[in-house]
Amino acid sequence: MGDFDLRHRGDSGVDGATEDLARAVIGAAIEVHKELFPGLPENVYKAALSRELMLRGIPHKLEVPVPVYYKGELVGQGWVDILVDDRLVLELKAVEAIAPAHGAQAKGYLVAMKLQLALLLNL
Repeated sequence: MGDFDLRHRGDSGVDGATEDLARAVIGAAIEVHKELFPGLPENVYKAALSRELMLRGIPHKLEVPVPVYYKGELVGQGWVDILVDDRLVLELKAVEAIAPAHGAQAKGYLVAMKLQLALLLNL
């Protein structure tokens, strides 16, 4: 799975509707980032981003369960922070720096949900 670069539309293998949705979500995340100060708990940013998405008319769900299968058997469950329009995974962090494990988690959700794109947002 390659990295997605918003500056090169069409080169990512992600459909145009999902790319447009990602742009809209990034705009909403930037608004939240401008309004709230750093250092708050992740759940505050999640609630604020959910509110901003709602204000912008962007359909989404919070804390979506992701079943994890191993060789056809359910072995556990993860939770996507926000699922936008049943097509875009948002994994939120409120950390000093994003670690490789954070990206791996987002990619794991993509594979498990058979979706094209996840955004890892450090608010």
